[in-house]
Amino acid sequence: MADVAIIGAGPNGLAAGVVMARAGLSVEVFEAQSTLGGGSRTAELIEPDHLHDICSAVHPMALASPFFRAFGLSERVPFVVPELSYANPLDGGRAGLAWRDLGRTALGLGPDGQAWRRLMRPLVQHIDGVVDTGLNPFLRIPRHPVAAAALGLATVEQGSPLWNLRFSTEEAAALISGVAAHAVAPLPTLASAGAGMTLGALAHAVGWPIPVGGSQSIITAMADDIRAHGGVLHTGHRIDAVGELDDARAVLLDVSPPALARMASGRLPARYSAALERFRFGDGACKVDFILSGPVPWANEEVMQAGTVHAGGSREELAASEADVAAGKHPERPYVLISQPSAFDPSRAPHGRHVLWTYCHVPNGSHRDMTDAVVRQIERFAPGFRDVVVRSHVTTAADTERHNANYVGGDFSGGAVTIPQLLARPSFSPKPWRTPVKGLYLCSASTPPGPGVHGMGGYHAARLALKDVFGLPVPDLSPGV
Repeated sequence: MADVAIIGAGPNGLAAGVVMARAGLSVEVFEAQSTLGGGSRTAELIEPDHLHDICSAVHPMALASPFFRAFGLSERVPFVVPELSYANPLDGGRAGLAWRDLGRTALGLGPDGQAWRRLMRPLVQHIDGVVDTGLNPFLRIPRHPVAAAALGLATVEQGSPLWNLRFSTEEAAALISGVAAHAVAPLPTLASAGAGMTLGALAHAVGWPIPVGGSQSIITAMADDIRAHGGVLHTGHRIDAVGELDDARAVLLDVSPPALARMASGRLPARYSAALERFRFGDGACKVDFILSGPVPWANEEVMQAGTVHAGGSREELAASEADVAAGKHPERPYVLISQPSAFDPSRAPHGRHVLWTYCHVPNGSHRDMTDAVVRQIERFAPGFRDVVVRSHVTTAADTERHNANYVGGDFSGGAVTIPQLLARPSFSPKPWRTPVKGLYLCSASTPPGPGVHGMGGYHAARLALKDVFGLPVPDLSPGV
């Protein structure tokens, strides 16, 4: 058996594998599914030669995550970074447009332009500190106090009843609400606002990149690096109990907290095991993938340039939709998150065809097919959309869990995004990646800093294991080393 065993080959599990293999340790990674990647897989879901991202498609953290920066991801994987990071279409052909250029965005927001600039400029100017604050959540003293203060003030404003004081137009209010809704949480809340402000700042500071060839390209880069440093990756190999890996000196699990409780049953203290079982999961997503005969015919033609589109209408409509989901209802007019990667990466579909990636939020565990609701909502802002649809494929929230056991009930965030659960993820501890069992670590999105393709859960856990178990420093992760 290797020095290190890793269960789960999602972005966090593979990030841990990269660190451990680079440190000169023997590493084995075990993945239950037939392909690596977890929430970052790409596949021909509907027809040959049409590449669909299974979960994540656009990667705001790919150029900003400390792990990916140390790993040199941008040197290993080609990315396309759209000039229009995201858009929020509204009725009547109007839209809020978040360009990478903050000044251009402000100019397009008319009377709310200066208000948008004042909200975003401090975060954009201190983006490294904003990212560090969000992805290194247990620093006793923030390394970037100005950035932490700016992020905190913006979060309090946009996560409270104060959120309507700044903007007078539907475009600006909807633009910030659409990005906050990524958190799959009611609006406004501090948790959703914190996510929204960070993602919104990244949209202006570095853009929201799309990997050429699909999200699988990121996974392939990490897997190749592990193999290059002597690691072994097993697919289609399910580990049911950590006892199967007793010969390894360290075991890192990219799994959900309840799965950890089951896999380490009888080894964990009762109090810790109870905390794992109490861990709450959030609402889910129903994903609908399309093959199109042409681009989405947005009524506002500028929206065609956006790498990501939030089709949910006004701030009030977005809040009502998310409130319905939180109450266990399926919205008639859901918030639909959309990307057409083939518009920026022609390798995703044959000439003359496009792939469209969409999902909407639904109650946890939902079996409902939301295709009709998604199509109606897109058609609302893109008349004639139905005419360009060739075929579609739906993955309900319940289906999502069958494809990825970490997404309990279709919750791709790995746990409800609330302030209490961000502080205790999965238990309250200054080092939540370390379990009470020596050599056993949790590194999934159910640990800080939470959801997103950033690798930081695995990075944090691996650094702890290197120190605790092996007495080794963090290695150089850069390409060519």
